[in-house]
Amino acid sequence: MSIQLSIAVTQLISRRRPTLVSLGGIALGVAFFLAVSSLMRGSERDFITRLIDNSPHITVSDEYRKAQPQPVNTLWPNAAIELRRVKPLTEVRGIRGHAQKLAFIETLPSLRVAPVLVGSVVLSFAGRNEGVTLNGVVPAKMKGVSTIEEKMREGSLEALTTNPNGLIIGEGLAKKFGLSMGNMVNAASPNGEVRTLKVVGIFRTGNASYDENQTFALLKRVQGLLDRANRVNRFIIQLDDPYAAREVATVIERQIGYKAVSWQESAEDLMSVLLVRNLIMYSVVSAILVVASFGIYNTISTIVMEKIQDIAILKSMGFHARDIRHIFLAEGLILGVLGSLFGVSLGLGLMWLLAQVEIKPPGASELVHLPIYWGWEQYGLAAGFALASAIGAAYLPARKAGRVQPVAILRGLA
Repeated sequence: MSIQLSIAVTQLISRRRPTLVSLGGIALGVAFFLAVSSLMRGSERDFITRLIDNSPHITVSDEYRKAQPQPVNTLWPNAAIELRRVKPLTEVRGIRGHAQKLAFIETLPSLRVAPVLVGSVVLSFAGRNEGVTLNGVVPAKMKGVSTIEEKMREGSLEALTTNPNGLIIGEGLAKKFGLSMGNMVNAASPNGEVRTLKVVGIFRTGNASYDENQTFALLKRVQGLLDRANRVNRFIIQLDDPYAAREVATVIERQIGYKAVSWQESAEDLMSVLLVRNLIMYSVVSAILVVASFGIYNTISTIVMEKIQDIAILKSMGFHARDIRHIFLAEGLILGVLGSLFGVSLGLGLMWLLAQVEIKPPGASELVHLPIYWGWEQYGLAAGFALASAIGAAYLPARKAGRVQPVAILRGLA
């Protein structure tokens, strides 16, 4: 052990009570930092997970991000031409050449894709009519891009394969209509087509709007009902790495031309809110450590005042100003390291206790646990900020100690 470190340890041990108070302040600051950070990060990740699981990572639709240019503007881009009352051609909407575009997307690595035809229909049962969204799907492909199979309360997606006239509905819609497994309902499309469908599955996602408005049927049956033979208007894509969705969506849109929207783009406003919330959270918990560092400042300042004569003697013995500074900076470092270690241990205990808490949100039917994030980086962040605060608090007293003039001090003792 170097002489500077030995002196620093001796001075801290000689003032046990202030040292323990400073250690306690840093430890509590680190513990509360970890508890709040893990709870906020856990809730953020839980929210994003629910958002990702309940919606596609990428959605390709039969729309263009920019309106298609008129041929006259393409031929004479700089001409003084103004077109008015231009009406698009009437055509059956859908992704053109969807089979080739689907084949291209399937060649991209680490993703799964399913074609879907989405349209609006009116369901009729026992004299009640309700407008819903009907999704035409291929069950085998839909399993890879949706969690709807995991949300099934009765039946399964495979039931659509064995029963071409099958219909899967949400629990909310089933309660609204009074439907149960095996009931027959009429589905009418905007063009006047009517089909009788059989309820072969009921799901529950927990999202009331989704459970009341989304329904699923076989793709071929929906194409016939909506009079869109061999058409789809959506590609639903799930990635192994959801956070790569923005880059992959750019590649797909550039290649096939149709609009590809990642989940980050569709939830951009929510992600901004989460960023602001994290900034507020880290500002608050960091303030706790800043306040705790004042205890270190007070302890080391008191030691400097009490040991000013000893400092003068050390400098007269040949210690440089930097050696004196190193002594008191070492004290701050020791308090920061020990406080961080105790704080991380205490923080882990608080995080474990929070993870055991069960709450029942208003309107929920099941108990849920508080989401806790256990990532290692938050421990490093808490310890690093605690060390920075401790060394920063020790710097001013150390600088003052290094400026002590031994001649003036020793002369006053004579």
